[in-house]
Amino acid sequence: MVLSPRPQGETPRVINVLFLCTGNSARSILAESYLNHAGRGTFRAFSAGSFPKGAVHPLSLDTLRGANIAAGDARSKSWDEFAKPGAPEMHLVITVCDNAAGEVCPIWPGTPAKAHWSFPDPAAAEGSDAEKRAAFRRIFADIRKSVDALIAGTGSLATRAAAAAPE
Repeated sequence: MVLSPRPQGETPRVINVLFLCTGNSARSILAESYLNHAGRGTFRAFSAGSFPKGAVHPLSLDTLRGANIAAGDARSKSWDEFAKPGAPEMHLVITVCDNAAGEVCPIWPGTPAKAHWSFPDPAAAEGSDAEKRAAFRRIFADIRKSVDALIAGTGSLATRAAAAAPE
C-alpha cells in the first residue's frame, strides 16, 4: 500500500494502526494515544495485548496528561477484539514489546502490514516514584520519535513502519 497525496477536496483515507504489547497497559497505550493525537485525520490508532493486565498503568495516564495528550477511552483489552468479525480493518499492526513480537498473533482481517518496534517496559522500572516517572517519560519520548517518523514517512506502510523503528 503506497500513500500518495490526495486530490484537493477529497476526504482523506484514514489509516488504522494497531499497537500490540503483552499487557496493553503502558507502551501500546502510549503509542495509541500519541498517534491519535499527532496523526489525527490521517491515522486512527488502537491498542491491545496478548495477555491484557485489565487496567491501564496509572503512570501511562500521568505521562499522557503531562504531555497534554488525551488518553480518550484508553483501556487494557485483548487483541482478540480486533480479530473478530465487525472489528475495524487494520492497515498496519505494530508490536511494541519483544514478548508480543514472538507470540503467535491472531489472523487479522485483511492483509495489514506488520512491523516491530522494540521499547523497554516502563512498567518494569524500579526505584523511587520519581525514577519510575522518568522511565515512563523516557520511553514515551522514544515512542513519540517513532510515531512522528511514521507520520512523516513516505512509501508503503511497511517501509514507513520499518524506517520508524527505534534503533
